[in-house]
Amino acid sequence: MDLLNTLVDKGLRRELPTREEALAVLATPDDELLDVVAAAGKVRRQWFGRRVKLNYLVNLKSGLCPEDCSYCSQRLGSKAEILKYTWLKPDEASKAAAAGVAGGAKRVCLVASGRGPTDRDVDRVSQTIEAIKEQNEGVEVCACLGLLSDGQADRLRSAGADAYNHNLNTSEGTYGEITTTHTYADRVETVHQAQAAGLSACSGLIAGMGESDADLVDVVFALRELDPDSVPVNFLIPFEGTPLAKEWNLTPQRCLRILAMVRFVCPDVEVRLAGGREVHLRSMQPLALHLVNSIFLGDYLTSEGQAGQTDLDMIADAGFEVEGAGTTTLPGHRVDAGGGCGSHSGGCAPCGDGPEAEAAPAEPVLAEADGDRAARTDLVTVRRRGAGTDLAPNA
Repeated sequence: MDLLNTLVDKGLRRELPTREEALAVLATPDDELLDVVAAAGKVRRQWFGRRVKLNYLVNLKSGLCPEDCSYCSQRLGSKAEILKYTWLKPDEASKAAAAGVAGGAKRVCLVASGRGPTDRDVDRVSQTIEAIKEQNEGVEVCACLGLLSDGQADRLRSAGADAYNHNLNTSEGTYGEITTTHTYADRVETVHQAQAAGLSACSGLIAGMGESDADLVDVVFALRELDPDSVPVNFLIPFEGTPLAKEWNLTPQRCLRILAMVRFVCPDVEVRLAGGREVHLRSMQPLALHLVNSIFLGDYLTSEGQAGQTDLDMIADAGFEVEGAGTTTLPGHRVDAGGGCGSHSGGCAPCGDGPEAEAAPAEPVLAEADGDRAARTDLVTVRRRGAGTDLAPNA
């Protein structure tokens, strides 16, 4: 297919596809899906080989968020029956992080619900970062605390943070339909603050919120311009008790097309398969490893993932290998350009991001059938173990 050959050539040269090419990837029929995966897989292997980076989430503070993000189980007014607790102590967070590191995680992502941290919160997280790094030599730490105020990114960097996550989530044009308590521009500014402080920027999206193909292309092109080192791709987990509980718009095939589009647009960054993969990709998760080079191990913020050992078995069975602590994640040209954690050998999703009309000819049959066929509410399991509980974490 001429389209895929063109996209592979551009990906190997780090050249931006056109919007029309990106839209065409999302519109490919199921009969050509394996061709799309194989093409994007060539770009993935060029920059990352067959390595898979493991990341582990620690939810430092769960629930009771004053923001109204429609996708989030921790939002203001959420009736989702999730765990609710205030800040974990540094030793509690470090113990939770150690479980992920023992399971093979190279990065620990520290997440807290809320609009953004107070200076006291930054002190708490700084103490937690120091405790984790003292007990886990070589581990990367990414903080995800919401909107940052002046100087807070510098303080986190001084405390030992390697990265900061703040997702764009959706296109600028539709952002106001998802959240009203802060703006798209607020999120962009926080990513800029993290980059200015020397933190590796992590920023991604959530698919499946009712957006159009054009919206998906818009947010991924915006991410390419923002130039984060890692781009987590979340698939909406439609929690009961949230405004988007009835949004079951994804099939495994559509998820793979979205991941392929992200890889073509962002060929040399860490593309991370994040929240919702078990719910929407299901048995097709191994195919996604040909597109992404990073996943979360075990559970998410408020939902449970598949068993950590199952993740490891899936990686091995698909012919991939877990990226070791001594391996630099990012390609050399990004490291040389000051690409954050690439220089340290090697998100996380804010609040509920985890982990959580077509512009081109689309797949009308799938669009008609997705609602009933993909509404797998049985796969949405609220997290009841790990951080904030007395039960062992899943890692």
